[in-house]
Amino acid sequence: MAMPTLPLIVLVLCHTTCILQAQAELEEVESDMDSLEKELQQGCSSAHHARERLNRLEKKLARQEKLNFTGGMVETYMFKFMAERFRGLKLSSRMDMKPGGGSRLRHAMNFPAELMEGVQAREAEQKLVCIYIHSPCLFHDADNSSVLNDDVLGAFLQSGSVAGLSRPVEIQFWHDMVLDASNATCVFWQPGASAGSAGSWSRYGCETTHMEGTVICRCNHLTYFAVLLVPAGTLTPAQLASLTHISTIGCSLSAAAALCTLLLCCFSRQRRRDTTTRIHMHLLATLLLLNCSFLLSSPLAAGAEGLCRIAAALLHASLLCALAWMAAEAFHLLLLLVKVYNVYIQHYLLKLCLCAWGLPTLAVVAVFVFKRDTYGYHAVRTSAGYRNATMCWLTSPPVHYATLCYAGLILLFNMLVLARVVAILWSIRRQRGQARRDWVTVLGLTCLLGTTWGLAFSSFGVFLVPQLYLFTILNSLQGLLVCLWYVTVHHRTKPGSISNTSR
Repeated sequence: MAMPTLPLIVLVLCHTTCILQAQAELEEVESDMDSLEKELQQGCSSAHHARERLNRLEKKLARQEKLNFTGGMVETYMFKFMAERFRGLKLSSRMDMKPGGGSRLRHAMNFPAELMEGVQAREAEQKLVCIYIHSPCLFHDADNSSVLNDDVLGAFLQSGSVAGLSRPVEIQFWHDMVLDASNATCVFWQPGASAGSAGSWSRYGCETTHMEGTVICRCNHLTYFAVLLVPAGTLTPAQLASLTHISTIGCSLSAAAALCTLLLCCFSRQRRRDTTTRIHMHLLATLLLLNCSFLLSSPLAAGAEGLCRIAAALLHASLLCALAWMAAEAFHLLLLLVKVYNVYIQHYLLKLCLCAWGLPTLAVVAVFVFKRDTYGYHAVRTSAGYRNATMCWLTSPPVHYATLCYAGLILLFNMLVLARVVAILWSIRRQRGQARRDWVTVLGLTCLLGTTWGLAFSSFGVFLVPQLYLFTILNSLQGLLVCLWYVTVHHRTKPGSISNTSR
């Protein structure tokens, strides 16, 4: 009698052990869910640990028989079915009450019957795990992208990855904002390739449809989905392409014109050697360097990082020097036209060179030596693809803002000088013929002093795109405009009127 009971006892013990292990795993998963909820409530400081915990939970959830968890920031749902009997599944989240009564869905997911078309073992039981996460920090990319209502919906099968579906999965997001294709698009999360990289959002394989109060995403695979909010005024890929062509053509023309003018001045037998002409030549030299370094910036961004940093530093230095020589032009013009006293500055041109060439170059070299990562790859974002263009430029926000302040002070000074010149011309408005010629001179001085660069400070709201086109056209052609002004106006002045500013 004892022998037949032994296998039964072993069977009972094994069954009990399995039950205890399952309960222990279930308790562990529930504990991890509670911990994930608490970490998300703590904010972005715990985002890294929360992301690691979520990765572990995905594997544990696929081994559970049944587990639904509902929290304030995390919800999980599990569905079991036979692959050959699957006819589709519609899942709707909790209901949110409207202020005037009634209710509406916060989000929903619709899985088509074709979800199982890539599953090999169709007779085996399948598990579909759906996860809802409400957090602004858990899926945080390098571009600090914002998602609609901080809502992320995820889904995956226990049997493996699902991609290339003939009929897409439909995800619906509710919202109460004014959205369209220009400022909101459906994306999915791509995990980082390395351990130190969190990941990024991508729109490949997803289509976006906007309806009243709803964004519908149709994607041909399973992962985590969200609606990415694009800042207002962000360029479209077509606009970025057209601006790139305009700047390339304009900078090429300016570089060629500046080079020809410099060569003409150097080899002309009747060249003048007054200080004004030499200042113009220094400005043209900086514009030539600026245009060439800008044209090389994008091609070099596809190469080695060290070479890109050198190109970015060269572009930064040439910009600072060009702005400095525009300020030198304004200062010289002020001394020539507003002669309160007979000004004399010893070694005048040498001092201008030290200030306009030396100081900016010294600053860039110091930054490059002591903090080299200030220069590198700079991504230009658009509304449809979040890294559509790359160039070699500044990567440090503080240095970028310092450059803007530097440019702003110079442009403010130049505009004040230009306003003073206009006031002088206004005082002689009775001489109509002379005034007409002087007004043409003012247009040339506007380019010479670089006042068109002030358009960079009006890039906000609805003015962004028109301002970018105007800024690109005028400033990419600045070298050409300065050369035309120099040839048509400056060479008509009588020789011998050397400035009293220098000796």
